[in-house]
Amino acid sequence: MESPVPGDGHAGFGGRAGFGGRAGETHREKPRQGAPVRPNNLVEAVEKTVVQHRALLREPQATTTAAAAEAVEGLDLDLSPTGPRTTGRLSDRVREQHAAVHALLDEGLGQRPIARRLGLARNTVRRLAHAATADELLVGRWTGRSSILDPFKPYLHQRWAEGCTVARRLFEEVRERGYPGGEGVVKVYVAKLRADFPPTLPRKAPSVRDVTSWLTRHPDRLDDDQAQQLKTILARCPELDRTAGHVRAFAELMNNRQGQDLDQWIERVQADDLPALHGFVNGLGQDRDAVVAGLSLPYSSGAVEGHNNKIKMLKRQMFGRANFDLLRKRVLLSA
Repeated sequence: MESPVPGDGHAGFGGRAGFGGRAGETHREKPRQGAPVRPNNLVEAVEKTVVQHRALLREPQATTTAAAAEAVEGLDLDLSPTGPRTTGRLSDRVREQHAAVHALLDEGLGQRPIARRLGLARNTVRRLAHAATADELLVGRWTGRSSILDPFKPYLHQRWAEGCTVARRLFEEVRERGYPGGEGVVKVYVAKLRADFPPTLPRKAPSVRDVTSWLTRHPDRLDDDQAQQLKTILARCPELDRTAGHVRAFAELMNNRQGQDLDQWIERVQADDLPALHGFVNGLGQDRDAVVAGLSLPYSSGAVEGHNNKIKMLKRQMFGRANFDLLRKRVLLSA
């Protein structure tokens, strides 16, 4: 089920342009070997089936909410200050003054001479001298105090995990729930959340074209993320899961030239409630003998079609630039 056209989105069946050869063939190989069938309508049938169940491509809201709840439980969002300041100009100045005062105390100077030498007030020197460490001076009276926002923090955490990161909107929501404070307190807290827990954008649901490509592409050509997304979607949607099984079975018919098993494959599809695939198998039944031969024999009209395409390409290249004699020579030389 590898792509006959490099870079094609629908790698298993040649994309929307049709299937010009067996799996693994390129355009240069087609004129030499030909092609068994042209199941471009199978890709269209798969796409129609995906469109019918596109609502299941997106992750259910319940799963998203559960994941958000787990994220809330895993976050340590207690951002109230409980320790001394460790950075900032105030912290640096207090630490320098504390070290200088205690250095002079060790030299035997009194607090009044120290105040004159350092240019500090005597009360400041007294506090610095009585503090064993600078951290004792950096713990303010506000440390450990409760905030009027505390009762509403669990709600803010939940909304943050769900993707709501706008401070104005969060303020309006908690105000409706009885928050008596101002918007500034909420803005400061949201800024801390944004700094410590950057918001993650919700994952975009795969498009219909993406899922159709994954279903009609060889599994080995999917990366890990695509394979996991497809597995999750198939688990949610039994119809797409059955469609994927029929697509793989048809690909095996083509790759292994098992045209004798076509009738069995058609019966399995008709027994399944997949209207889009029914239209595809009805089209196969209108020219069953040719399809079976194409799936079984190494011969076909693909070589003729390849030469026709090449002649058309040459004709379009020379349109309005040269006469018939030059076109005849180019066609003969390219044969």
